[in-house]
Amino acid sequence: MDKESWQVPNYTVTEINNNDRKKYCVCVPVINEGDKIQKQLKKMSSYSNVVDIIILDGGSTDGSLSIPFLNEVGVKTLLVKMDTGKLSAQLRMGFAYAIEQGYEGIITVDGNNKDGVETIPDFIGKLNEGYDFVQGSRYVPGGIEINTPFSRKLAIKLIHAPVISFIAGFRYTDTTNGFRAHSRQFLIDPRVNPFRDIFNTYELLAYLSVRSKRLGYRVIEIPVTRVYPKGKVPTKISPWKGNILLLKILFKLSLNKFNPNPSSNKQKHVQTM
Repeated sequence: MDKESWQVPNYTVTEINNNDRKKYCVCVPVINEGDKIQKQLKKMSSYSNVVDIIILDGGSTDGSLSIPFLNEVGVKTLLVKMDTGKLSAQLRMGFAYAIEQGYEGIITVDGNNKDGVETIPDFIGKLNEGYDFVQGSRYVPGGIEINTPFSRKLAIKLIHAPVISFIAGFRYTDTTNGFRAHSRQFLIDPRVNPFRDIFNTYELLAYLSVRSKRLGYRVIEIPVTRVYPKGKVPTKISPWKGNILLLKILFKLSLNKFNPNPSSNKQKHVQTM
């Protein structure tokens, strides 16, 4: 594990509590989600005795992640990105920190209160069974979707999932879903190397889905629930721009543009608070 070559955004670390570290952690990427992240963390607090909760903040300014509140709901650590990049940069930050802390597996779930966090124990169970990449899906038996925008469902079912499945050699059904689990051994494999600046927006989600199966790791989909609010869906990116971006990522993925190469770069520094 050549950590010196990792490309990780600069970030700060605030330890919220000193409870004994669990075997696994759940990382929650978030930025300015207001009461949505607070409602989600209140629900997730029920699982803080079995999994450590780590917040991957992209630079929130809405006051939703105050330290007293995070302590109240059982969050163990707050990471704040102090660098460029979007979702994939936040994930690189979280993965790097979790691996350095010795976690054996990392669950990820979006911080917008759309996911049924009651299935966190199911992800833990699959990691304990030896799976290396566990994809949550609302489209497998037992999965539930509510108010999914038609355009998003269409893009997933007709484009994203079929293309990812073809490239990976594994039938996925919900490839844009960020509710997942990853084993430590998978993430530290130099043939995977997720710690590169090429992963900046949503590239890492597609890449890990493909790379896990193509390298022979144990992969599985499990049922989850995803609920969108009624009416117009609040989003930080327009459906048109979002779909164009996903198509570009799929094109590069099909050409193996995200696979590691021998070049290395120095890891950036972390500020601890």
